[in-house]
Amino acid sequence: MTVFEFEQRVLELEEIEIRIRAPRYTVVEDYEYQRQAAGTMSVTNWLDTRIRPAIGDIEVSIVDGNLREPHGRTLLNTLRRSYER
Repeated sequence: MTVFEFEQRVLELEEIEIRIRAPRYTVVEDYEYQRQAAGTMSVTNWLDTRIRPAIGDIEVSIVDGNLREPHGRTLLNTLRRSYER
């Protein structure tokens, strides 16, 4: 799966916008989750358990609904609500 496809898959399933700092066609592991992560999970925990194992050492950032990077303790429910406008 390319970085571009990975970002799209995460957005589709998790309803969270991420940006991976790598060329668009860099190949990473597939995002194989079938269910959305629990809304009570923190951004840091989500990154550490779901995103980083698939992309390795490649830099990644999250963009919230205000086009800012949320604090690591932000809950996924809070992050997802930030996109609603």
